[in-house]
Amino acid sequence: MSNVFVPKSEIEKQKEIAAGLHNATVNKKACVQTYGCQQNVADSERIAGALRLCGYELTTDTSQADVVIINTCAIREHAELRVLSGTGQLKKQKEKNRDMLIGICGCMAQEKHRREQIKRSYPYVDFIFGTDMHHRLPEIIRSALSSKKRVSFVTEVPHNEFGVISEDMPVLRESSYKTGVSIMYGCNNFCSYCVVPHVRGRERSRSYDDILNEVNTLVKNGYKDITLLGQNVNSYNGELSFPGLLADIAAIPGDFWVRFMTSHPKDASDELINVMAENEKIARHFHLPFQAGNDRILSLMNRGYSKQQYIEKALNIKEKVKGISLSTDVICGFPTESESDFLDTLDVVRSVGFDMIYSFVYSPREGTPAAVMEGQVPHEEKVRRFNALTELQNETALKNNEVFVGQTLKVLSDGSENDAYIGRSSQNKIVAFDKPVREGVFTNVLIEKAQPYALVGKVTD
Repeated sequence: MSNVFVPKSEIEKQKEIAAGLHNATVNKKACVQTYGCQQNVADSERIAGALRLCGYELTTDTSQADVVIINTCAIREHAELRVLSGTGQLKKQKEKNRDMLIGICGCMAQEKHRREQIKRSYPYVDFIFGTDMHHRLPEIIRSALSSKKRVSFVTEVPHNEFGVISEDMPVLRESSYKTGVSIMYGCNNFCSYCVVPHVRGRERSRSYDDILNEVNTLVKNGYKDITLLGQNVNSYNGELSFPGLLADIAAIPGDFWVRFMTSHPKDASDELINVMAENEKIARHFHLPFQAGNDRILSLMNRGYSKQQYIEKALNIKEKVKGISLSTDVICGFPTESESDFLDTLDVVRSVGFDMIYSFVYSPREGTPAAVMEGQVPHEEKVRRFNALTELQNETALKNNEVFVGQTLKVLSDGSENDAYIGRSSQNKIVAFDKPVREGVFTNVLIEKAQPYALVGKVTD
């Protein structure tokens, strides 16, 4: 599929609309609430940039806000219920401030059944916009301010035939030293449990030059930890392959790390692994979801690899990229998964030795093949398997972290939290240390103690 970029004339139109709103937004504040993945965080930074362009001051306090936009997640039911609960809590604020605008965007806005539920049960929501409408936010705000009816900017199925990518709209980043850069959008894999292709559309990639220019600017502005983002990031298909793009970013002068997520095992090529091994600026962390360890379940999931193929790929990464940490995603209780099938999942965990597992009980998503499969696993059994996986992973994570005791790690300081000084290493390990180091500064830490999901040490600089 060829990419279609939003014309510059459309971007200029939106900027003109934003400038025309300044009289209406004097002394007005806006708040963006984000649920879900790092891609949503990056999207919210674009939304915040557009709101500031319209003249709003940004706040994190909804009680002070004249506009609240909720950027939603649809990957699991729990995330959707949190969004609906948070939206409900805004009702009293809306009753106190009738001029307050409430907007819903993101993946839930693309789900027809959720969109209809919001229209029906949350009449105080003023506007809804989809995942490919961020660049039109000035127009959306203008319409919401001037209309007494709810405004909806949602394409039923976004960019399935014609991708849309907008450049040159402002971004208001949450951090001054670490951030995400979206390099591609959408997914073509159609895993049987996943709504992403339905709510994010098909894969489309940003141009190589736009990505490289953005990263160059970030490095010049002092950013130290940059994550390349996409629903299936290593299927990037711009002017270069993803390994080529990654190598060129690593060649940018400066002291920084570059990471990427999320990856699909079928696209984790030998070329990518070699590029990682050759470039120390590429963080020593690889997130490689395997989801389940049984071949029959993997086939039902439409994952496109076998248990053995995954194990071989993961071990190859660990062998070639020295000091790398591996994290993964696992679904517990996919339809028809038996106890024997689940034991195959535990076998993968033992064989690979992950540093971190993001595990979830299976959550049926409306409109996906898995949601209507026979053999749905009882919730109690899904939770039992989740707990068994967590117990095994806690043991594995501790063993992996004990290897770092006595080593000195380069750590990017995140400042203080709960009376402790913390940061992260290239391996994405949380590191606690003994004295203050300015936020966003690299420091060296001698590791003295290991915990399952953190390392503890002292600064040696």
